[in-house]
Amino acid sequence: MKYPDNILEVGSLLPDYMGFIFWPKSARYFNGEIPNLPKSIKKTGVFVNENTTVIEEKVKKHNLQAVQLHGQESVAFCSELKTKFGTSIEIIKVFSADENFDFSILEPYESVCNYFLFDTKGKLPGGNGTTFDWKILVNYPSTKPFFLSGGIGIEELDSINEILKTNLPIYAIDINSKFEIEPGLKNTALCTDAIYRVSRNQNK
Repeated sequence: MKYPDNILEVGSLLPDYMGFIFWPKSARYFNGEIPNLPKSIKKTGVFVNENTTVIEEKVKKHNLQAVQLHGQESVAFCSELKTKFGTSIEIIKVFSADENFDFSILEPYESVCNYFLFDTKGKLPGGNGTTFDWKILVNYPSTKPFFLSGGIGIEELDSINEILKTNLPIYAIDINSKFEIEPGLKNTALCTDAIYRVSRNQNK
């Protein structure tokens, strides 16, 4: 999210989380002021290999409720953030997945993160617009809840609804580039459709 009016439009749909990218190299880089949003929406700062001082500054400035770590952040780094923020801030650690993903690397992170997020391995840390083969998630060895991400568009929602019927601890669906008009500008109509489709199937 990048533009105030668009932030408010999407906010009116009451997503559970809303992400703001604080990585300067991103086309979605956010360097403004977040307008007032419904309190139910968890404002999430997205960082890539950032230092703890900058993360803490952004959390305080924007009253963030979650941080998403999209780089090569270590277990020790996540532990430092957890110690710094306690239970006041959710820590979401992103892992780039492909058919060769080694799920054993997750275990050390379990105690220092609230959630994992699985994105598609690509040239950039997120926003690549491609999906990975979700079948690899049958090998997920943990009960730690996770976000499912990676090039999810309207055309993937039927598959999403099927995987939501499994016993996998999928906590949330992360939508981004395929719901944009341009980087950082969401198509509100598509977002509305996505929320309706997922909610409808969840309630069946």
